[in-house]
Amino acid sequence: MTYVSLPDDVELRGDQPDEIRDTLASAVMTDALRDLISEHSPHVWLIDQRVRDMIADRYSITDEIKQMRTAPSAEFDEYNAHVEASRAWGHEQKLALGLRAN
Repeated sequence: MTYVSLPDDVELRGDQPDEIRDTLASAVMTDALRDLISEHSPHVWLIDQRVRDMIADRYSITDEIKQMRTAPSAEFDEYNAHVEASRAWGHEQKLALGLRAN
């Protein structure tokens, strides 16, 4: 099943092919449905991968372990700020899709 999110003020045009028009139905976005979509969405997977890539572009796994061992320090604070900024970007992307950020 494919879910499509449209802004409230947009309607699908009536000239959809029968095989599409006959299967369209509105869905009430519940927390359970939102979680199910998030779990199976390739878009969410790509967002999560991009967040991991953003962190890995600056810090290797070895560097991350080192930063955690050196906390508290200015270097750890810089590392942590980068990780949190990367995660915040991911959250914003998921919210833009109408999904909860985890």
